[in-house]
Amino acid sequence: MLAGIVVLAGVLRFATLDGQSYWFDEATTVRLLRMDLGDMLAAIPDSESTPPLYYVVAWVWTQIFGTGEVGLRSLSALAGTATVPVVYAIGTRAVSPRAGLIAAGLTAANPLLVWYSQEARAYALLVLLAALTLLVLPRALERPSARNLAAWAVFAGLAVATHYFAAFLVVPEALWLWHRWRGRALVPIAAVGAVGLAVLPMAIEQAENDGARFIRGSSEISRLASVPKQFLTGYDAPGETLAVVVAALLALYGVYLLVARASREEQRGSIPLAVLAAIVVAVPALLTVTGADYLITRNVIIALVPTLVVLATGYTTAGAGRAGPAAATLLAAVGVALCVGVALDERYQRDDWRGVADRLGPPSGTRLLVVSPVNGRIPLEVYLDDARKARREERAPINELDIVGFAPRGPGDPSDPPRPPAAPALPGFGPAERIETDTYTLIRYRSATPLRFPDEPLYGSALGGAEAELVVQEPPR
Repeated sequence: MLAGIVVLAGVLRFATLDGQSYWFDEATTVRLLRMDLGDMLAAIPDSESTPPLYYVVAWVWTQIFGTGEVGLRSLSALAGTATVPVVYAIGTRAVSPRAGLIAAGLTAANPLLVWYSQEARAYALLVLLAALTLLVLPRALERPSARNLAAWAVFAGLAVATHYFAAFLVVPEALWLWHRWRGRALVPIAAVGAVGLAVLPMAIEQAENDGARFIRGSSEISRLASVPKQFLTGYDAPGETLAVVVAALLALYGVYLLVARASREEQRGSIPLAVLAAIVVAVPALLTVTGADYLITRNVIIALVPTLVVLATGYTTAGAGRAGPAAATLLAAVGVALCVGVALDERYQRDDWRGVADRLGPPSGTRLLVVSPVNGRIPLEVYLDDARKARREERAPINELDIVGFAPRGPGDPSDPPRPPAAPALPGFGPAERIETDTYTLIRYRSATPLRFPDEPLYGSALGGAEAELVVQEPPR
């Protein structure tokens, strides 16, 4: 059964790796990975909001598999698939083999975990490393051998070097070890602390990067309220309203079974996991009051693994009968359906900058693009050869002008792209083509002779009145 669950996890993660374009965050990763290793490490503090471990691992990975969607994302897909047997082992050790199987199945089919297992970012690797700390921690608590303590220290240190929010799991684990073993735990805890101190200067430098400003664009309450919903059903998907209701009822049923039907021994195995999951979410939520506001679902995603094990405990308790496993199976089926729905409907996928690049094709002369939202410049630079930010002092006359607009949205948001009733009028250029898809609008202009154009009307032509970026692309030589 575990083998079948792992196969399901692999299919959901690997089968559609190339189905979606890179979006802004992933394109930023690609640009870094196309640098020399030293240049990449020097660029991370200014362009990212996470420590460097994922990028180092991904840089080595892409030397073998390349920076295409399948080659690069396969690292996350592998980490996401490998998390499933680790979750099985956590559930088996904490509760029972049945709980381990149910937890593995919920992990395999979880839409949020599948989403980040198909993204060229650090989150899938973070989840795997955090899960490994949860796996080895009980062994270190039961028997403080050098091997057990070193195993915890290695995985905890790697997790902290992957994402700063790993500290909200690792610190409680370290305190638990210290409470149990005092001096025996000093060396491994100090080793993990040294990793934290090593990445602290980078964390301070990255504190006000674009990612932090994006997070604060919505209220703390709405972001906190979205965490349980996104833990269960991921981001938006076709038929999501019904799926959210069903998934919420099934999750509440699992909690009811755990509280009302489980034995004390079963509850005892899941309580520490529930406490750790609560800490991972609650502490960042409380820190928002101090102004340290980085609360968003993807940053607290490591709470999802212990949460799923806790739910699995309820579904497999002796008092649940057949209804518990049936509810777990239905919850997993909802997850699979949502994953398939997203894979089949591009409105719920990442912005299709690859599709825009394919539509544009190679330029016949100097091409200028008016791109909105502004962060679309980065993925276009990945997909279009010799594309770069159009600086006023470098700008040459152009005979091709293209205006492309996506809806300003978050991951999986099916918002409609801007649809102007008429193409913006640009003197000297005639509209050659208007292309509308489910996710973007592209209007193409041509001029018989190359023209210079002032910035103001170019920015004013951005679709939907959005803030825009100008991108220039030279013809191939």
